[in-house]
Amino acid sequence: MGNWYTADPHFNHSAIIKFCDRPFKDVAQMDQALLHNLESCVTWDDDLYILGDFSFGGESSRSYLQSCLDRIPDRKHLIVGNHDTKATFSLGWTSVQTLVEITDGDQKLVLCHYPMITFKDARRGALQLFGHVHKNWQGSHNTVNVGVDVWNFLPIQVAKIQRRARTLPVNKHWRDVEPDRRRSEE
Repeated sequence: MGNWYTADPHFNHSAIIKFCDRPFKDVAQMDQALLHNLESCVTWDDDLYILGDFSFGGESSRSYLQSCLDRIPDRKHLIVGNHDTKATFSLGWTSVQTLVEITDGDQKLVLCHYPMITFKDARRGALQLFGHVHKNWQGSHNTVNVGVDVWNFLPIQVAKIQRRARTLPVNKHWRDVEPDRRRSEE
């Protein structure tokens, strides 16, 4: 059993190919590649957290979106993104939430579609995982973009996320929102 993380697949959203310069000829090819990648990684004993923007489509595409979700093994959790609609919420997720705090192994995680500068346990080694910004920003030392556009259209696990976090710079606003209290107490 393991946890997998991803964001912004945008199933059924043809315009995202151009917007994000995705290497697919059409939405059918993109959706099939994304589903293949999910099926090849996620097993029936795993939990998959999709950090927003599962799809782009309303009630008219509900049956298609349901068929996409049904191809992904086991427990699927949606962290709501700005493109997720009531049609997406009703697809039969294990959970639908806007923000989740979990522990994966020893790693505390805060999951939200949007990047944050600070969050619960940010000073105690927690990582915040996000999407929304596609390939515009990978994140900082404690906030990591898990979107498909920066992970070769694959879901990822916490060990790779931790490795990437160590290579990312400190957010330039970190000291503005989380001042070093030791200095102010001196």
